[in-house]
Amino acid sequence: MHILVLGSAAGGGFPQWNSHAEGCRRARAGDPAVRSRTQASLAVSRDGRRWFLLNASPDLRQQIAANPALHPSHGLRSTPISGVVLSGGDVDVIAGLLNLRERQPFTLHGTARTLGILDANPIFEVLARDVVARNILPLGQRVPLTGGGLAGTDSGLWVELFAVPGKVPLYLESQDGPPPIVEGEDTVGVVVDDGDRRFLFIPGCAAMTPALADRLRGADLVFFDGTLYTDNEMIQAGLGSKTGLRMGHMSVDATLAAFAGLEVRRRVFIHINNSNPILMDDSPQRRVVDQAGWEVAYDGMEITL
Repeated sequence: MHILVLGSAAGGGFPQWNSHAEGCRRARAGDPAVRSRTQASLAVSRDGRRWFLLNASPDLRQQIAANPALHPSHGLRSTPISGVVLSGGDVDVIAGLLNLRERQPFTLHGTARTLGILDANPIFEVLARDVVARNILPLGQRVPLTGGGLAGTDSGLWVELFAVPGKVPLYLESQDGPPPIVEGEDTVGVVVDDGDRRFLFIPGCAAMTPALADRLRGADLVFFDGTLYTDNEMIQAGLGSKTGLRMGHMSVDATLAAFAGLEVRRRVFIHINNSNPILMDDSPQRRVVDQAGWEVAYDGMEITL
């Protein structure tokens, strides 16, 4: 399997457009120790010709331009993008779909809940239903990953969605108080395998559970939620009043401990908020992560399993 990291930052990207914090200032100035990053998304392929996106970030047009593997290669119009798998309905997961609106066949995969969010918003009807298939993936079922529009083609890959602790998208929260952290179709992890190797993509996760630990154990590769370094990071930095848990994210310091003993061969943090010091290669927090055997995803990172 070939995996491309199209984007590695959390919502807003890095540097965030309105942030004047140290990390964003250094990234904006071109500091080589602080790389700019777009919002989190992966692309995966078995054969290097047909690619599937894991999430469609708001930066998708820029990400396609930056990755020649995703460029059209024949005819007047074409794309190697066969499908998109969605891990939820948050803005930084679905907004990039609007970049794919030029009547190009592909298959859109997600839970009934996530695809229902798209169905309820008429702006997503720009993805013409006569050429873009919408495929509901029930939780916990390993199925062939197909793409290429309504006809569908076999990719040589399998996919499974599974619930992880999380919450509803921010724009769907009610005014009755903080939403509960639950396990359901709003926040899911993605397993992709080729019958031999498997990797997991979990860009949002509020807590480690015994079931999740069992699923992670022995994986070849895991991309895991790296939004905040500490749970109260946003509060201490004066950037907001919400903890990581309130936002539906497990902190990096807790994740380092939770992965101990799971024997995951390669561990990569992704979906990293602009406030997180691990985005600065020379920060003490980054040294902790490096010494623990974790990697920090960056745009353009390539992995082959």
